[in-house]
Amino acid sequence: MDNVNSPAHYKDGGIETIDYIEAKQLGYSLGNAIKYISRAGKKGDRLEDLKKAQWYLAREIYYEQKLRGG
Repeated sequence: MDNVNSPAHYKDGGIETIDYIEAKQLGYSLGNAIKYISRAGKKGDRLEDLKKAQWYLAREIYYEQKLRGG
């Protein structure tokens, strides 16, 4: 196992999280939200990972609202 280039907690489900993020062209904030959701509880504290995902999702929503004039 290569904890730098291919950590096990990012490969659950048969696909690396980064490959999914890039294939869907999710960008930084959504990509990080997906990253923290997909690894929630596998590397550390599950609640902390979910809160990090929530933070990135809230940031994405904020900028989407700004784009729409809100």
